[in-house]
Amino acid sequence: MTVDAARSEEGFTSGGATRVMVAACRAAGLDDREAELIRLGENALFRLASAPVIVRVARGREWLPKARTEVAVSRWLAEEGFPAARIVEDLEQPLVIDGNPVTFWHLIVEGDRKATYGELGGILRDLHALTVPKGLELPSFDPFDKQELRLDRAVIPQDDKVFLRKRWRELRDKYAELRFETPKGPVHGDAHVQNLMVDDQGHVILIDFEAFCFDHPEWDLMVTAVEHHSLGWQTDGQYADFVAAYGRDLYDWHGYETLRGLQEFGMTTWLMQNVQEDEKTAAEYRRRIAGLRNDDAPRDWRPW
Repeated sequence: MTVDAARSEEGFTSGGATRVMVAACRAAGLDDREAELIRLGENALFRLASAPVIVRVARGREWLPKARTEVAVSRWLAEEGFPAARIVEDLEQPLVIDGNPVTFWHLIVEGDRKATYGELGGILRDLHALTVPKGLELPSFDPFDKQELRLDRAVIPQDDKVFLRKRWRELRDKYAELRFETPKGPVHGDAHVQNLMVDDQGHVILIDFEAFCFDHPEWDLMVTAVEHHSLGWQTDGQYADFVAAYGRDLYDWHGYETLRGLQEFGMTTWLMQNVQEDEKTAAEYRRRIAGLRNDDAPRDWRPW
């Protein structure tokens, strides 16, 4: 292959990501036969049939620093004994296949239940209490770091692109005025309950370190706060459990509305990347962009 296998004029596709996965497995000495694509989002995730391994394919070379951060964070959290996803240690990490960073992770065998919002609040409280060791270089949280790439590559109507670029500039201005009072520390960066797994032993495990950074804890709290107060994705009781476990409700903070705008924008542009995969994805993108165009309208967005 002479061009990025997972990238074409149509963007990052399941077919292209599969070709990268196959090449990466062969380079690592793993059997790719009957591997299953289990998720296509910011990355493509494949579960191997031949070994208890998850293969994670990133969208392009621009994601290489994030892949390196994921590997370093996994090693650090393992040393801390923190309940988190583990990389496969005896493989080179990350591989780069035709411009796509690839990492390999131990499969987490899921139990018979999902993580609760109380567990999410508790694990974030414990994560934020850790001290980042010297030598672990983590970036600051940047809510805009992927937006330009997403907008450049998205296969969406031009009118949507114009609107999103205008909203992006407005959000940057609001973000520049935002002031935090909390100290910086380790931040997951994408702290929704779907990034917790409960294994078959009942252990709650934190996954997905792509956005991991050194910044203010509000970035982790905003995800569930927005999902509840703006989108209505949790019951009052579930959100109360989250707040009680963590010890803070971001909704009371003066910067909540700015963070709400950033979170909803990010959720829309994340989904926007895959509108060509199927009509279900395209329909949800249309639902979200319509919501962004009317800030005061109820959000009927669906979890993805």
